[in-house]
Amino acid sequence: MSTDTDTSAKNELQIAIERMRKGIRDPEAEKKALETLTRDREELRKRIGTVDVAVELIREFRDR
Repeated sequence: MSTDTDTSAKNELQIAIERMRKGIRDPEAEKKALETLTRDREELRKRIGTVDVAVELIREFRDR
């Protein structure tokens, strides 16, 4: 990730946080975010498969 891309992502996140704090919904931004998250999740699943981290963490916590 380049510095410009990283800065842009941080700016977008800050804007989204401010909207949430003010209770402002942006359906178009929500739709875009959902599409991006879905695409990224599928890409990750294709690269490394399904990761069952939650079960392992629960077992580790329970066994303390």
